[in-house]
Amino acid sequence: MNQPLKYAVFGAGSWATAIVKMLCENLDEIGWYMRSVYAKEHLLKEQHNPSYLSSVEFKIEQLKLSNDINEIADWADVLIFVIPSAFMYSELEKLTIDISQKTIVSAVKGIMPQSGLLVGEHFHDIYKIPFENIAVIAGPCHAEEVALERLSYLTISCVDAEKAQNIADVLSSDYIKTKISDDIIGTEYAVMLKNIYAIAAGIAHGLGYGDNFQSVLMSNAIREMKRFIKKMHKMKRNINNSAYLGDLLVTGYSTFSRNRMFGNMIGKGYTVKSAQLEMSMVAEGYYATKSAHELNLKNVKKTRLPIIEAVYDILYENKDPKIIFKKLTDKLD
Repeated sequence: MNQPLKYAVFGAGSWATAIVKMLCENLDEIGWYMRSVYAKEHLLKEQHNPSYLSSVEFKIEQLKLSNDINEIADWADVLIFVIPSAFMYSELEKLTIDISQKTIVSAVKGIMPQSGLLVGEHFHDIYKIPFENIAVIAGPCHAEEVALERLSYLTISCVDAEKAQNIADVLSSDYIKTKISDDIIGTEYAVMLKNIYAIAAGIAHGLGYGDNFQSVLMSNAIREMKRFIKKMHKMKRNINNSAYLGDLLVTGYSTFSRNRMFGNMIGKGYTVKSAQLEMSMVAEGYYATKSAHELNLKNVKKTRLPIIEAVYDILYENKDPKIIFKKLTDKLD
């Protein structure tokens, strides 16, 4: 009789905490790597994460907690990474064990800034993980609503449908509905891009644009996303599915969206540095903007990306949001 697969989560932020909560609905034991010794000790004593989703209480007997990434990676069969993309590279450098036979799941909402690779591509190239052993978790789903057990939806993408379904099953519950997809590259790019568009939505709100403009911005964003993903990975997909359009909308409109919050601060006059310092969470879209811009520059025939280029000009070229968005309004339809 086959032993059940052991799952572990790497990361201690809000989304990592939400995924551990989902797994606790179905599994007797979950591995959990968190870098902070304080967070681990607090969790053991108080049964909740001290910094993120502190309302979620855990049964400590269900958790195998460790500050040693190798201990948890060696113990588990399925490794779910939820570390912000800006810190993924340095955390993965701590790995000394062979993970080439593990199943890797990316719940990282960004791209590796050091290489410009998708997280799945990084694991394939550096750690020799076969693509059939790599999966991606996409929304639309906010960690805060998982904590409240509000009905949420996830899409699990993997070229191996059986693996995708197994992962979907352990994440499913009364308040989490799941579906599977084989578009691992497309969904991973969508997860990255929607954060950029959420920053754009936030900037627009901070500048005083209303709902009418926001609807036009999101309408153009989904078409821009479609063009970008098609250029990077051409295959048959419905861009209106929840993993693409749904995730874009919730990230662009929700008050829980850290990327929208970051953009709103920029629109109100904060510098990038001051906005980052004031936020307690990482806005993945900041790093994704530079990656998307650079990926498009590498194309012989560049894709038309007016929204991404507007956000890039504001965040990285220090251009005035008011002037840039005034120009952007003439490029949208």
